[in-house]
Amino acid sequence: MRLMQHKKEAFWFYRYLSIFYDKLVNPLFWTKKMRDDALMIGQLETPNVQVIDVGSGTGFTTEGIVRLVPATQVTCVDQSPHQMSKAKKKASLQGCTFKIGDAENIPFPTDHFDRYVSAGSIEYWPNPQKGITEAYRVIKAGGVATMIGPLDPPHALGSFIANTWMLFPKDAEYRDWFKQAGFENIEVKYVAPHWIKYKDKYCISISGTKPKAGVSPIETTQLLKEVVPEGQKENFGLWRALQLFGRVVIGSIAGFIFIPVALFGYLRNSFTSQEHIAPEYRERLNGYQITALVVLFALLIALIVSLIN
Repeated sequence: MRLMQHKKEAFWFYRYLSIFYDKLVNPLFWTKKMRDDALMIGQLETPNVQVIDVGSGTGFTTEGIVRLVPATQVTCVDQSPHQMSKAKKKASLQGCTFKIGDAENIPFPTDHFDRYVSAGSIEYWPNPQKGITEAYRVIKAGGVATMIGPLDPPHALGSFIANTWMLFPKDAEYRDWFKQAGFENIEVKYVAPHWIKYKDKYCISISGTKPKAGVSPIETTQLLKEVVPEGQKENFGLWRALQLFGRVVIGSIAGFIFIPVALFGYLRNSFTSQEHIAPEYRERLNGYQITALVVLFALLIALIVSLIN
C-alpha cells in the first residue's frame, strides 16, 4: 500500500495539515465549483433525506451539502478529531451531527441513511472495496451513494509521485468497486480546478443506487485490514513507531510537491478572464497562497544564485 494509505498515518498527517488545510491546500485542489458540480449527481435535492458525509474532514464538502440539505439532516463522520474540530466551528454546519468513526467500519446500522457522500477520503483507505461496501450497507434501499476522489495522473512521473503518497485509483477501479458492491444506475462526472489541463483525468464523482435493503452481496468477502483504535490510542513498538514516522515524513514530502505545481498553475491562469464563471466560483490565489508563492520564488532565486556562485 501507499505510504499514506494507512489509517494511523492519515491520522497524524491530518493532525498537522488541519492547521492550514482550508487556507492553503483545499482552495488549490478542491474548489467550491468542483465540489458543487461533483455533488450534482448525488440527488441531494430530494426532500427530507438523511445524509451521511464520510471522511468529512474540515467540513468543506459538508458546506456544499448543506446548501441543498438542512444541516440537521446531515451526519459527519471522520477519524480525525483535529479536522472535525475545524468543521464544528463553521456557522453553516451548526446543527450537523458529528461522529468520530472509520469509513471502512461506519458506526451506524444497516439501512440507516438516504444518501451517502464521501469526498477526498478514499485515498487513505487500506481496502477501498470495503469502504464502498460500507457505503452500500448504511443507506436504505433506493438510496444513493456518491464517492468523490482523485484519478491516477496521466503522466508517469506524476503518477509515481502521487501513488507514492496515497491511493490514486484508475477510472475503471471506481466503476468496478461500485458494481461489485451491488450498486446500480451508476453515474459519473469529472471535475477539476481551472489550472488542470486534463479535465477528465483529475477527479471523479461517481454515484450509484442501492437496489434492495441489507448488506452488499460481497459483504462477507471484505476484511477490515486496519482498525481505528478508540481515541486513536495505540501502544507502538519501536519498529512501528519508526515506520509511522518514516511514512508520514516521506509521504508528506511527496504530497507537498504538488503544492508548488498548483500555485504556479494558478499564477499562470490568474490573468485569464473568468467572466463566464459565477463570481462565487472565480478562482484566485488568497493571501496564504500568495505568501507561499513568494517563499517559493525566494527559495528558487537563492538556489539559482548558489549554483551560479
